[in-house]
Amino acid sequence: MVGLTPLIALILACLGNVAIAKLPNILLILSDDQDVELRGMFPMEQTIQLLGYGGALFHNAFTPTPICCPARTSLLTGMRALEPRALPHILQQNGYNTFFGGKYLNEYWGAGDVPKGWNQFYGLHGNSRYYNYTLRENSGNVHYESTYLTDLLRDRAVDFLRNATQSQGAGEGQPFFAMVAPPAAHAPFTPAPRHEGVFSHIKALRTPSFNETIDTIDKYFQKRWESLLAVDELVATLVGVLNETQSLDNTYVVYTSDNGYHVGQFAQPFDKRQPYETDIGIPLLIRGPGIAPESHVDTAVSLVDLAPTILAWANVSTPAYMDGQSFHEILLSKERRIPFFERSLLIEYWGEGNVATYNPECPWAEQDRLAQCSPEAECHCQDSWNNTYACLRNIRHREDRVYCEFRDNENYLEAYDLQLDQFQMTNIAYDLLPIERALYSLRLRNLTQCSGHSCSL
Repeated sequence: MVGLTPLIALILACLGNVAIAKLPNILLILSDDQDVELRGMFPMEQTIQLLGYGGALFHNAFTPTPICCPARTSLLTGMRALEPRALPHILQQNGYNTFFGGKYLNEYWGAGDVPKGWNQFYGLHGNSRYYNYTLRENSGNVHYESTYLTDLLRDRAVDFLRNATQSQGAGEGQPFFAMVAPPAAHAPFTPAPRHEGVFSHIKALRTPSFNETIDTIDKYFQKRWESLLAVDELVATLVGVLNETQSLDNTYVVYTSDNGYHVGQFAQPFDKRQPYETDIGIPLLIRGPGIAPESHVDTAVSLVDLAPTILAWANVSTPAYMDGQSFHEILLSKERRIPFFERSLLIEYWGEGNVATYNPECPWAEQDRLAQCSPEAECHCQDSWNNTYACLRNIRHREDRVYCEFRDNENYLEAYDLQLDQFQMTNIAYDLLPIERALYSLRLRNLTQCSGHSCSL
């Protein structure tokens, strides 16, 4: 029996390699500040064709926090904002070859080691830029002056996918998890030269809530759409590589954004941070094994749910500390209109304003305790120092509402019935029955205080 030990070890090792090889690949593409409410997916024709028609299109996907860094943290951890444990490390420990390229977190500056969990890492220093940027490329920092960032990320991802799929084809490779995070459509709204002027004839959507007419609004709306054209090309190129290498059928491809964006709504020029559909709604399209083409998902999902879902694809149990819920089983429905499940989602934001955000070119900002006041927007402001809130986003069979409690000195409430008031023009919070307000408030309190699996109860 002792003599058989090496043979048994060899067999077990081979079985382990076979198990890893059968696991699906995962490609996640994360845009920046891309809305759905103002037709932010309009420039993404190829993405819609390849992922939406080729897989599932989600109609009620939301960010847990309508601002970049906390939203990205939630995506990577499967938890509410400000948590440290991350998805790539778990996947790496379970046999995945991992890649990251693009904007990581706003305050990542490339110091020290690469963040835990990444085999290959090309992380942008600081916030979104298109030219004149520095990447942390694995063991060192590299500066690029004139290479358009979205195109560089496309090329780095292509190289990774080709090498990873070639190894898999030779029977030697691991499954991969690749995350690509281009800068569009974040400010400074810079399209690739080949796309400049494509949407010069377009004006920002004049929704019923639109009441901001400063000159920059239409220009920024056009530039945002133009900057997304290179992202659409990136998606098509990466899907093309997967198809060419015969890996597409064994790869989940996810396209989403960290948060939405408003452009002229509610007397605010251009930004996110607010609890309205423009800012909290995000695109979500997924294709992959077991997902029927042209599927439509109406169940409400959050970025917090992506990490548990990705772990389910990788055959890894959701850790007890994750707040999100896997929607993997929902996607396995063979019906094109996937059965609906009732859910309530938590959306939070903490006002960032303080004296450090005061811009002397906007003289009233400090006195009125306003923040994110931009001289280029005629000193119109996007935020206030105490703009801190928690919202319950309720999507049920007979209900499509949002209920928000603002944690300021006013203890102000906002609520909207999206079935009757798509553009959130009428605050019904104080018209609700007292029992309705009490139930919403209780559910909201439970969601803000829960953790891990208890958040799904």
